[in-house]
Amino acid sequence: MTEPVPASTSDSPAESTAADVEQADVEQAGSGLVAEKAKRLAKLDEMRRAGTDPYPYRFDRSHTLDEVREAHGALEPGTETEHRVSLAGRVMLIRDSGKLVFATMRDRAGEIQLFVSRAVVGDVAFVTFTELDLGDWVGVHGTVMTTRKGELSVKVDGFELLSKAVRPLPDKWHGLTDIDTRFRQRYADLIVNDEARRAFQVRHAVISSFRNTLDGRGFIEVETPVLHVEAGGAHARPFITHHNALDMQLYLRIALELHLKRLIVGGMERVFEIGRIFRNEGISTRHNPEFTMMELYQAFGDYTEMIEITEALITTADATGTSMVTIHGGTAANPVSATVDLAQPWRRARMIDLVHEAIGVEVHPSQPVDQLRELAAAHGVSCAPRWGQGKIIEELFEATAEHALVRPTFVTGHPVEISPLARADRHDPFLTERFELFIGSREIANGYSELNDPVEQRVRFEAEQIAKELGDDEAATAIDHDYLRALEYSIKEVILFPTLRPEVLG
Repeated sequence: MTEPVPASTSDSPAESTAADVEQADVEQAGSGLVAEKAKRLAKLDEMRRAGTDPYPYRFDRSHTLDEVREAHGALEPGTETEHRVSLAGRVMLIRDSGKLVFATMRDRAGEIQLFVSRAVVGDVAFVTFTELDLGDWVGVHGTVMTTRKGELSVKVDGFELLSKAVRPLPDKWHGLTDIDTRFRQRYADLIVNDEARRAFQVRHAVISSFRNTLDGRGFIEVETPVLHVEAGGAHARPFITHHNALDMQLYLRIALELHLKRLIVGGMERVFEIGRIFRNEGISTRHNPEFTMMELYQAFGDYTEMIEITEALITTADATGTSMVTIHGGTAANPVSATVDLAQPWRRARMIDLVHEAIGVEVHPSQPVDQLRELAAAHGVSCAPRWGQGKIIEELFEATAEHALVRPTFVTGHPVEISPLARADRHDPFLTERFELFIGSREIANGYSELNDPVEQRVRFEAEQIAKELGDDEAATAIDHDYLRALEYSIKEVILFPTLRPEVLG
C-alpha cells in the first residue's frame, strides 16, 4: 500500500500562499472553522502525549474497497463471512447508536460501510473510534458482512489512525460551490465531489485508450523538447524564459508539431506525443495557459486518414460504457444540448460552406478583400487592416457558424492564409486539405495533409514573419530554418533533440 495521504492542508507553494490560507480561515471563522481546527489540534497534542503517532509510516492494505465490492457484492442480506480484509480510507460519515457505530469509509475506488461493535472491539477502542473526525484516514481490520438491509460492510475488530485531518471537510451536500475555490482547493473538491473524481477517472481511461489504439496501428510514442529556440507550429503567444548556461532566450512550446515532423523526415513514419503545451493567453472555461495536447503524424497518408484516425480514437475510447452522450454547446446567451450516438458517422463540411449556411451568402478566399470586409461588418465582425481574405472568412465562421456545431463535425477546407503548415487542396489552390473537429461548439482536434514542399513552406513562413512584423502577436516568432532544412534532406541522428547553442542559419 502507498503511504497514507495527509488530510491537513498542503504546504505546496503551487496551491496557495500561507497568507491566502490564513485569510481563508479568517473569512470562514464565522462558520466555526477556527474553533473546529483548534479542537482537532488539541486532539493531536493529546495523542502525542499519550505516545500515539497520528501519522504512522505505513499500513498494509489487503484490498481496495472496489475489490471487496467486486468479490462480495452479491452477498445476501444478513450474511456474515470469514473473509478477512485490511482496508484503508477516509472517514466520510459516522453514526453512533450507543453500542454500535456505522461509518462510511472512502478510498479512490469507492465507499464501504464499517460496522463497529463495542462488544467486538472493546470499550476503549470503541470510544476511540467515536472520537474520530470526518476526514481522518484510518486503517481497519475485520470480516466482510452484509447488514439486515443488505448493505455490504466490514465488521471491524481492529483499527488504527493513519492520518489526522486538522481541517474539516466541506459540507457534503453543498461542497465547494464557488468555482474559483473549487479549482484553487482541488484537493478538497475531490474529497467531496463525486463528479470531479469521475472526470479524472474518465480522462485516464481516454488517454489509456488513445495509447492502445495508436500502438495497435504501429505508432511510436516519443518525447520532444518543451524548450524551443523558436515558437512555432501554431498561432499563439509563447511564454519566454532564459537559459542561464547557454545565455539564450527560449520559448515554452506552443505546439508539439515541428519536432514530430522532423521525426517523420527522419524515417520514423508513425509517431505521437502526449505532452504539455504552454500558451501565454487568456484564462477562461475554454482556455488555460498550460494544457495537455496529443499530436500524431503518419507518413504516406493524407488528411482523410487523419480524419478516420481521429474519429476512431474517440469512438473506441469506451470510458463511460456507452456511445450515447449528451453534448452541451451553443452560446452563453443561447445554450444548446443534443443527445448524440458517437458510433454514427460524423458530419464533414467545408468552412466556406458552413459560413454560407449561416449567413446565406457564398464566401471564398478568391473574392476581393473589400467585399469580404463589408460582409464581415454586416455581421458585427471587426477586421484588422492586415487581415486577408482567409483570416476574414475564419472570423466570419467563428462569429456566425461555430456555435451551431454541437454534434461532432469535421470542418474542412481552411483558407491557405490561416494554415501555414497545411498542403493546398488538390482541387482548389485557395483552400487547404485541413480539418478541425468541433464538438459542443468547441474545437477538439486539428489536422491536415502535411506541406512537404520546402520551397512552398519557406514562402508560408515568410508570410507569417511579415504578419508578425505588422503586429500579429500570434504569428510565428521567426522563420524556423532548421525545419526547412529538415524538409530538404533527411535527419540522421536517433537521439532526440538535445538542447544546443543556436546555430546561425541563412
